[in-house]
Amino acid sequence: MNNLKTLIKDKKAKVAIVGLGYVGLPLAIALTEKGFHVSGLDIQKNKVDSINSGKSYIEDVPSSTLKKALDNKKLTASTDKKIFRNVDIIIICVPSPLDKYKQPDISYIRQTAKDIGRFIKKGQLVILESTTYPGTTREVILPQLEKSGLKVGKDFYLAFSPERIDPGNKKYTVENIPKAVGGITDHCSELTALFYQSFINKVITLSSPEAAEMTKLLENIFRVVNISMINELALLCGKMGIDIWEVIEAAKTKPFGFMPFYPSPKIGGHCIAQDPFYLSWKAKEHNFYARFIELAAQINEQMPHYVVTKVIWALNQDKKSVKGAKILIWGVSYKKNVGDTRESAAHDIIWDLERKGARVNYFDPYVKEFIPFEKTAFDKKFSPPKHKSIRYRPDVLKEYDCVLILTDHSNANYDTIAQNAKVVVDTRNAIKNRKYKNVVWL
Repeated sequence: MNNLKTLIKDKKAKVAIVGLGYVGLPLAIALTEKGFHVSGLDIQKNKVDSINSGKSYIEDVPSSTLKKALDNKKLTASTDKKIFRNVDIIIICVPSPLDKYKQPDISYIRQTAKDIGRFIKKGQLVILESTTYPGTTREVILPQLEKSGLKVGKDFYLAFSPERIDPGNKKYTVENIPKAVGGITDHCSELTALFYQSFINKVITLSSPEAAEMTKLLENIFRVVNISMINELALLCGKMGIDIWEVIEAAKTKPFGFMPFYPSPKIGGHCIAQDPFYLSWKAKEHNFYARFIELAAQINEQMPHYVVTKVIWALNQDKKSVKGAKILIWGVSYKKNVGDTRESAAHDIIWDLERKGARVNYFDPYVKEFIPFEKTAFDKKFSPPKHKSIRYRPDVLKEYDCVLILTDHSNANYDTIAQNAKVVVDTRNAIKNRKYKNVVWL
């Protein structure tokens, strides 16, 4: 333990990061900028090749920053799991999706634990950052590592520290977002906290990995429940002829007891839309039903259908049918100013519009190609085509029967869209001025 402490303090500890996506790559860069040597591991060879050639595929990591880390010989990437033999700290940042039945899929976590267990050596620290249900670190990771014959807290160290990356956020980055940690033993927590303190401003030590795992779920459940609640109110306000956006702006002037959340065509991204299901699934082991989570999920899943209904209504007002209508989707990423399309509303909405006979194009400066997923359970004969982002110019808007704003990317003139489009359905309140008669707001 003392040897690893010294290596961390001297920034000489060698770090391996498993999973080089939206969490792993920014974390790797943050470590290299503090002087650590990082070996990145990913099963996708195209990602490894891209990193080693200095080409970033993550908006938050400029290629120039990536190239600097490579030139300084602080970063390498590989698909070879043998790198575990040559490092002191291993951080697991692999995906933890849901399967088609909304059940947790921790197969990537399980496989990574097995791989580490094959190569683990005395004195190593293993940290799980992938979001999961409480108990995963102790019940899934630990048994795999102890198959080596080594003992946790004595021969190696194990902890959980939830990732808190917010893609596209320029204000809060790896370094200034507080880090929560919880180790299997006190020594595990101590080493993990010391490590993160070497490159992150504030670290909070919890009593256990289960408390740290629950912390991450609470953060995301808080958001999914509140966003779903405001989505439900948006549906009600639509029926009552009330502008929900006006109501939110008025409510947030109250200086206490209120926090604004905003309607959306669907809660997207990997974390908020999926992580709460980990807890509702785990809760059933304790004969407990997390009803708020399940209700929030139901509301969230119906939002794309509501948006399509809005499009149909807006076209009807212009004496058009959705069948044969030419529709431009403005933005297919799940949030503004990023290229991440995971769980984006665009998947459901484009699929549904095309199934109904609409001719759909999209524009997104962050997403060059987009393939809506195929919902074979509903229509086995229909397979959505691959789309490529159009080249945008204001006059092209006149070619479409409807422009549907799903993502309010910055640096766009939304008044110009309202002025040039025949009909606009705005799900993000991107068009602030209520003077436009051709705009329908969510």
